[in-house]
Amino acid sequence: MKASPRRLGPATLAIHSQQHQDPLGSPHVPLYDTTTFRFPSTADLLEVTEGRRRGPFYTRYGLNPTIQALEDTLAALESAEAALAFASGMAAISSTLLAHGRAGVACAADIYGGTQALVMGQLPMLGIPTQLLPNMEAATVEAALRSGARVLLIESPTNPTLQVLDIARLAEQAHEHDALLVVDNTFASPINQQPLNLGADLVVHSATKYLGGHSDLTAGSVMGAAHLLEPIGSWRQGLGSVLAPATAALLSRSLRTLPLRIARHNDNALALAEALQHHPAIRRVLYPGLPSHPQHELARQQMQGFGGMLGLEIRGDRQTATAVADRLELFALAPSLGGAESLVTQPCTTSHANLSANERRERGISDSLLRLSVGLEDSADLLHDLEQALDGLQGNGQQGIDA
Repeated sequence: MKASPRRLGPATLAIHSQQHQDPLGSPHVPLYDTTTFRFPSTADLLEVTEGRRRGPFYTRYGLNPTIQALEDTLAALESAEAALAFASGMAAISSTLLAHGRAGVACAADIYGGTQALVMGQLPMLGIPTQLLPNMEAATVEAALRSGARVLLIESPTNPTLQVLDIARLAEQAHEHDALLVVDNTFASPINQQPLNLGADLVVHSATKYLGGHSDLTAGSVMGAAHLLEPIGSWRQGLGSVLAPATAALLSRSLRTLPLRIARHNDNALALAEALQHHPAIRRVLYPGLPSHPQHELARQQMQGFGGMLGLEIRGDRQTATAVADRLELFALAPSLGGAESLVTQPCTTSHANLSANERRERGISDSLLRLSVGLEDSADLLHDLEQALDGLQGNGQQGIDA
């Protein structure tokens, strides 16, 4: 793509940011389902392997035109110098922490369960000091950084309570101690939030979610400065966790509609949040776009949209919330998020089932909390589905609804 005197908008970047130009004129980079690439001479091979020229070489190294074109788009969408594509979000996070966190990792407690298992279960087995921070208040973070943590890992909005963390403040704190701030931006997507522009050092994604957007691929990514990605790429190469070219082509296809899809997710989630916040069967609606959200003003400052994730705390107990989830028809009872279809999970039975009831309460995860991934359907139909599930509790005499 030719240099432009102005930054292009996200919809334009999603379509025109790939540097590779197909010799046959394809408007997008085709699938190079190829393990290795031949060279006319050793001199040409060395130009690529020694970094003097960009080009294909060996797919396990990520040097494949389909993968490189995807990484161009990922970097452009996050305003990053470079990007790396991985076989999953956990592969991206694992390589990032192995590359930069060996001196110590401090991780926000309100985070994806798989990440918590990695940080608190597997990294210590390798002798890596780790901490799980009960809150992200300045004093708590300061103590963790003073104790030697060199990577501060967060999500914002968080999973599943949708808390919004002050990325700029946390980046400043981390940098005062020569530490890196790594932000999992999966819930927000680069359309709604760009952590690098707020001071973060690296951004990770489960591209399985909004970036893929169709529940038909598994992938991950890391974006940031090239010198920070270089050691991460070495771990990717050594662990063999590069994304397959066929999946990279599918993900590139998905990214071309990402801005349009995110706009619809945002609109649908906000419409449901506003409509349900006063429903008698709901104790609390968790959504950063509502003025009632405790970090609503911060969300307005650092986000361009509030996302498609929504939390509903049902009036009643665990069984009451389970009954609501089981009555839903359009919302599929399934893990994951970010697809075209709407999904519902109950964190106490899925993503946070490994925590005790007391641990969940300490993190604000009640057993009556439902996490909704609001899809691309008509919002009126989604609202009707939720209302019939909620109203059916009272209509069928279900116990557990309190005033």
